[in-house]
Amino acid sequence: MLKQFYNEVKVAFLENKLAILISFFILFFSLILGYLLAPYLYSYLNPVVDDLTQKVQTGVIQLTFTDIFLNNVWIIIQMFIYGLFLCVSVLILAYNGFFVGYYVAINDNVYKVLAMLIPHGIFELTSCILACSSGLVLFNFLFRFLYKSYLKEDLTLRKSFNKNLYKLKQALIIFLVSVVLMVIAGFVEAYLTIPIAYFLLGV
Repeated sequence: MLKQFYNEVKVAFLENKLAILISFFILFFSLILGYLLAPYLYSYLNPVVDDLTQKVQTGVIQLTFTDIFLNNVWIIIQMFIYGLFLCVSVLILAYNGFFVGYYVAINDNVYKVLAMLIPHGIFELTSCILACSSGLVLFNFLFRFLYKSYLKEDLTLRKSFNKNLYKLKQALIIFLVSVVLMVIAGFVEAYLTIPIAYFLLGV
């Protein structure tokens, strides 16, 4: 059972590596642009930073595992579902990349910020990449289902769905891996990020 699931995960990743690579480069370049364009993004993103900071300080947002996990999972769920709508998931991923890049740029002590971001960010950003990828694969399924098979090949909806069901399964598998990584990211952020950061900073 586990071996079969592992093989399905392996196939899902191999057959959709282009979607994963596209998502990776979108995040990478948005991070870089967010960092480099920070002075020009100030009026757009700084109010968001101020609002988040205020909510954390007033206790509206609590950095517990549950709150962190629910917030982050909602983001990746959006990336998955919005893949149905012309790959809007790409825009969500790019925005998050811009925001992280901007946040690093506006802080004087870049090393301190990175120390506070990297421990959980490794899992969180990887999860976001895979969530976006799953959205792209979901869009691919919809395209194959409605256009290539139903309209172009003149199959019935049922036959078209069955023919392309494997793509939907692959999208769900990739998304499931994304959720698992986000669970790990939430745990690390809630319980390990600060101790690791203090260790790296020598505090």
